[in-house]
Amino acid sequence: MGMDVLERKYARQREEMVKRQIAGRGISDPRVLKVMGEVPRHLFVSEALMDRAYGDFPLPIGERQTISQPFIVSEMTQALGLSPDDRVLELGTGSGYQAAILSRLVYRVYTIERIHTLYMRARKVFDTLRYFNIVPRFSDGTTGWPEEAPFDAIIVTAGAPEIPTHLTDQLADGGRLVMPVGGADTQDLLRITRAGNELVHENMGKCRFVPLIGEFGWKE
Repeated sequence: MGMDVLERKYARQREEMVKRQIAGRGISDPRVLKVMGEVPRHLFVSEALMDRAYGDFPLPIGERQTISQPFIVSEMTQALGLSPDDRVLELGTGSGYQAAILSRLVYRVYTIERIHTLYMRARKVFDTLRYFNIVPRFSDGTTGWPEEAPFDAIIVTAGAPEIPTHLTDQLADGGRLVMPVGGADTQDLLRITRAGNELVHENMGKCRFVPLIGEFGWKE
């Protein structure tokens, strides 16, 4: 199948994905809908799974990790309330898809991955797509990225038993942190907004993520 035909096929699948799974479930931020329709999700999964890339489910990416369901990616992205000049920190690069979506909406994305094969693979995709405003790092993400703080938004794409305080410390005033918190099996998706020294908590409902492993998450 020629590249053009493939590209058109995936573009159609993206359009369908946005209409049914994302706008259809109440995601209304026009910028989020636009980038979800543009970023080639199929490049963030293995070749064997490309034809399932736009389905309404998470997919395995190896190393017992997953690429989140498109709806969850759009829901978390919308919840961050992003502006074009924001600097965003992501913990858990995984496939790189969430960072790619964020990179089309903000000034710069800092993303940390602790599994080397995933880190290298994501870096390669970012380069292929020329998404040069993503700064990837290979390390234990649970400590955040203090040298680059404060951040306008922080997103954690794995579930933790509680909210690490040093992460909320790395939020700028008015900054938003979105992350799953709870047990190993199910979590609540929380949004924490810094207002001066206050932290405002909102619960956005139940979700299911792989565990956040590291010094301030679950142990291996």
